Amino acid sequence: MRGRGRHRHCRMDHQPDDHLLEEVLEAVWSAREEGKTTLKEVLELAAVDDPETVLDSLVKSGMVKLENGNVFFTEIGERAARKIIRQHRLAEVLLHQVMNLDEDRAEDVACHFEHMLNPEVTESICTLLGHPRICPHGKLIPRARCCERFRTEVQPLVQRLGDIAVGQTGRITVIAPKFRSRIERLGALGVIPGAEVRLRQKFPSFVIEVGETTLAIDRDIAEEIYVRLTEPVSRRKE
Repeated sequence: MRGRGRHRHCRMDHQPDDHLLEEVLEAVWSAREEGKTTLKEVLELAAVDDPETVLDSLVKSGMVKLENGNVFFTEIGERAARKIIRQHRLAEVLLHQVMNLDEDRAEDVACHFEHMLNPEVTESICTLLGHPRICPHGKLIPRARCCERFRTEVQPLVQRLGDIAVGQTGRITVIAPKFRSRIERLGALGVIPGAEVRLRQKFPSFVIEVGETTLAIDRDIAEEIYVRLTEPVSRRKE
């Protein structure tokens, strides 16, 4: 289903059976979000070859049940669908907001990326993004335990360099520049994923320390560098 604001399911021809099952679980979930539960409506949303056969496999595996021509999740099917929907929509946010892909391209790539995520990586992505509530198409992202923990925290574990306080340090986790040439320039200066960086000032320009090097950078570059906070420099042992 192509169109802004509508979740589009991925065409997964010639993929392993588990991918096809996940695609139909997504279709059942998305149909329910739109108030659709009939078998015909679900099959129309399932962008896989021979969706009837895949749906029959889900029924036999106890993931969904058919009642009076309507499709409903079982408890285990609900959990499985929630997981894959969460992975897909977090992947969309990562690709759209951090990697700067447009919504349609982010959707297409997320269709494949979602199947490669395990729980640990999914939680890390969610934390990196600050536990977003909606995907680029405006659909709710199912919450998880990491999101509940976040409610009691003041800041996300991973932040933009431009958002941390002066004097704080962090280890660079992601650099997502708008222009690829920036990665090469920053890399030559030691600003790479894994490096520890200290923010020394924010005005009139951002000044950072990376190892023995002190650099002045523009705000837009600071906004493209994501760091995992460590302890403030003032508390560290010299």
